[in-house]
Amino acid sequence: MSEFGNNLEEDPAAEFLAREQADLAGIVDEDVTAAINTEQLQQTNGLPETNGISAHPAVPREEPEKIRKWRGEQKKLIEQKDAQEEVRKKELREEAQKELEEWYVRYREQIEKAKQTNRNAEKEYVAEKSSKGEEWEGIAKMCDFNPKSARHTKDVSRMKSMILQLKQAPPNTTSKA
Repeated sequence: MSEFGNNLEEDPAAEFLAREQADLAGIVDEDVTAAINTEQLQQTNGLPETNGISAHPAVPREEPEKIRKWRGEQKKLIEQKDAQEEVRKKELREEAQKELEEWYVRYREQIEKAKQTNRNAEKEYVAEKSSKGEEWEGIAKMCDFNPKSARHTKDVSRMKSMILQLKQAPPNTTSKA
């Protein structure tokens, strides 16, 4: 029982830490010593462990001059690229606006040409229509009766056959007014 009593009085972790601290006395800097002391205090006082992280705030290390210089150069480079990007964005927006306006001008011109063409075609049709009863003949001229050209459209053969019948024998359209 005396052996158990002796083992309970000695803390194996404290003994290990003391031995390691003595071995590393000349090598270890102050931060590691403070961390070891903190761990010893926590273990003896029953505080939770910090998993090797010092409870004392770490002293911020000074960045080497080369790294500070590099960071400054990178910051300037990024600012220059951002400025160039903004200029390029502005140029692209202006170019796109100009192209859009040109497209609208061409679109309006095409619409006006189509309207004018349709009006002229209507005038010609009205001028050609000389007498009543020839309406169906004019309609038949406008229809495409070539079976090869209408392969990819809807089947309108019934309508075409009716137009041909009306062309050959127009209905009696005498009005009783």
